[in-house]
Amino acid sequence: MFDRISAVPPDAIMALMQQCQADERPQKVDLGVGVYKDVAGTVPIMRAVKTAEEIIFGEEKTKTYVSTTGRVGFRDHVLDLVLGADHPVRHSGRIASSQAAGGSGALRLGAQLAYAASPDATVWVSTPTWANHVPLIGSTGLKLQSYPYYNRETLGVDFDDMLAHLDSNAKPGDLVLLHGCCHNPTGADLSDAQWDQLVPFLNERKLVPFVDLAYLGLGLGLEEDGYGLRLVIRDCPEVIFTVSASKNFGLYKERVGLLGVICADTAHTPAVQSQLGAIQRTLISMPPDHGAQIVERILGNGDLKRMWVDELTEMRGRIRGLRQLLSEALDVQGGEHIARAVINQNGMFSMLPVTKEQAERLRLDHAIYMTNSGRINIAGANASNIPSVAKALLEVLS
Repeated sequence: MFDRISAVPPDAIMALMQQCQADERPQKVDLGVGVYKDVAGTVPIMRAVKTAEEIIFGEEKTKTYVSTTGRVGFRDHVLDLVLGADHPVRHSGRIASSQAAGGSGALRLGAQLAYAASPDATVWVSTPTWANHVPLIGSTGLKLQSYPYYNRETLGVDFDDMLAHLDSNAKPGDLVLLHGCCHNPTGADLSDAQWDQLVPFLNERKLVPFVDLAYLGLGLGLEEDGYGLRLVIRDCPEVIFTVSASKNFGLYKERVGLLGVICADTAHTPAVQSQLGAIQRTLISMPPDHGAQIVERILGNGDLKRMWVDELTEMRGRIRGLRQLLSEALDVQGGEHIARAVINQNGMFSMLPVTKEQAERLRLDHAIYMTNSGRINIAGANASNIPSVAKALLEVLS
């Protein structure tokens, strides 16, 4: 049966993680895997999460199935968090939603829905984008094309080129995949003014926004990070969006996310809602429940929510502080251009202007691990090693 099956190369980031773990040099720095780390270099369990789990373990009386679209309470609380209870679309009857197996599961569920609704549509993804976007979405049968986004010379967003390319190449009914905040892998986000310009552009050309909000609260703040998505949902007739709880709740292995769908008319919502359940049934039957219980409990309890917001603020502050330190270290050592980009970007990631060969040199000569694309996870650094990271980076770039 398996005579014709060949081995697949390991995932590049997982292979990088294993290579770093095997490195015995004490000064090694892991800037590869995209998880939040604290000062000690561990991926912590948030206090609010731990408290919520203790309550759940004490009260839980069954492990029976919930539903194909997950917990209603979880979905409602996450929608309130992302949109705000007073958002004009929040209680309009135009929102269908489903719990999913992480943000990745939500992306796949949304792509499967898009394919069922419009199999000839093309999904336009940014250059670059998160590596798993392409296989997750493309494996449904949807066609994918790319649009220019990140300029590796200016280290910023090529917004004019992005609009010009979509204007010339995208057709009505196509979907445009957008990062809601903390763009992975570059950290270069659209400004509020650019979101303001983008939304009417999408509407005029009848393009459907597909927004991936994976890092809410880790950029500038819960309110600021949701600006683009809230604007899109307010003004665009149809929207697909995903929300992950992996990063901002630290629930990486619990696999909990949300898919939301904005329908143009309330008459369409029941059909879309039924499709979400049917599609999920064919993919994984039921989404895992434990992480969703935790999020529902935290967002539905005033004290736990305040605890979580405080912890999220601490995490965001640590990331921003590390950005500041790296920017200053680069600036002092002659890397002003890179320093400006680093401090202007958001979230855990930055994309540095290094080649594959330079990334390999950083690993071999300096025990600094980053992807071959130059993406770094700033949360993998700390105050004590940032000066040496900046020095090594400028050395290989010279």
